[in-house]
Amino acid sequence: MYETINSEVRVQTGWLTLNRIERHNSMNPAMLQELISALKELDQNEEVISLVLTGAGEKAFCAGMDLGGGEAMQLGPIDRHELQRRFIDLLKTIKELKKPIVARVQGLALGGGFGLMSACDLVVASEDSRCGTPEINLGLFPYIIMATLIRNTGSNKHLLEMMLTGEKISAEEACKLGFINRVVKREKLNDAVEEISNTLNSKSPAILRLGRRAFYTMRDLSYEQAMEYLSAMLALNLQAEDMIEGVTAFMEKREPHWRGK
Repeated sequence: MYETINSEVRVQTGWLTLNRIERHNSMNPAMLQELISALKELDQNEEVISLVLTGAGEKAFCAGMDLGGGEAMQLGPIDRHELQRRFIDLLKTIKELKKPIVARVQGLALGGGFGLMSACDLVVASEDSRCGTPEINLGLFPYIIMATLIRNTGSNKHLLEMMLTGEKISAEEACKLGFINRVVKREKLNDAVEEISNTLNSKSPAILRLGRRAFYTMRDLSYEQAMEYLSAMLALNLQAEDMIEGVTAFMEKREPHWRGK
């Protein structure tokens, strides 16, 4: 169905795999469009509760936008601008998902690939992974992904150093800066991702959706606005059927049977 990615459902988890191994899974116009389409399709699939985004092969999660392939460089200025807008559309699509998405990272996550990784809700990476913004070495700057990166770390000085120098950082460093949740040995990567996915899949899909949306909305509000908004979201949550089921199951010492309502 897709030329540059693979999409499949494993039990209750939708898996998306960037599949341009020969280009280190870098993003071209076709991949951007296919990712947007596949994300929206899996988001509407009622059998799917969580999502995983990863890259094919051993060397890279995603090396960013494909400049070496020639497609982007052959475009005129207006078309290049539209290509950049397509990447923005992809990041917006991820933010607007109803379902939590986990990035499974091994190898390189560079430039736009680093931004794509950071746009995911949770990130699990192999210990030999490396992240970076090497655009400065090409006479560019990581303008678009700055909006995502700065919202994932409390260390603006370290982030600016990365962007100004173009130097890569280890998975451990990226974890300390807040870009990665868990760093594991490469042979344990699949197990760690499946553990998180299974945990997410055991929760109420409705409350995952409400909570995820509330988190990202609240993050960009002032303190006073955030408190008012969160108060309204709590009132809505208290009316959910799954909340009643969760409390009842807890009192009856059994596993809840979520209805997603």
